[in-house]
Amino acid sequence: MERITRKINLYYYLIYTLTILTTIIGYMINISETDIPSINSNLHIVLSSSVILYLIISIPLALALFFRYSKKLANIENENEKINKYAQAAAWRLLAIGFGLIFSVVTFYILRSVDMIYCAGISAIALFFCKPTEGKVRKDLNLEEEE
Repeated sequence: MERITRKINLYYYLIYTLTILTTIIGYMINISETDIPSINSNLHIVLSSSVILYLIISIPLALALFFRYSKKLANIENENEKINKYAQAAAWRLLAIGFGLIFSVVTFYILRSVDMIYCAGISAIALFFCKPTEGKVRKDLNLEEEE
């Protein structure tokens, strides 16, 4: 159980590490650049709309699909199969929500729009709710406590 939790945590922290690296790279690139796309430009409208639309769809969908899937997994008899499928589903959920976080940060540095910081904050909070713990895995899969 601990091995699976560590594996999922690896993905969790990898997403936050990529976000920090993206932030540093975006900052370094934008230090010298002074050209900002106009708020009425097609690039600004398309990119900001895509980020917002992605977040509106992906966050609730990822959380709901994972919840339903974990309920189905709780009925599987083979404990190893159940745990491995759970880990795979948790990684996909983290990937879906983490992509929105990184996409928001990249779009912020392209557009320099405060709205994208809010989007990144929403994604980070959603990702925080996906943080795997051993207790959460046990609860989701209806596993007994080991003594």
